[in-house]
Amino acid sequence: MKPVNLNQFRKQKARAENRARADANAAKFGRSKAEKARDAAEADAAARRLDGHRRDDE
Repeated sequence: MKPVNLNQFRKQKARAENRARADANAAKFGRSKAEKARDAAEADAAARRLDGHRRDDE
């Protein structure tokens, strides 16, 4: 049986966990500039549509 360097094993495990966490965050939060712009445009259009249906009962 080959001896194992526990420090290297610990660091490899930490790197793998960090990589997995980074991949999860990229999937959860990572959006391109085009996607963010599209969402902002959709929100703006929805706000304008809502304001267009507002009644002015003063």
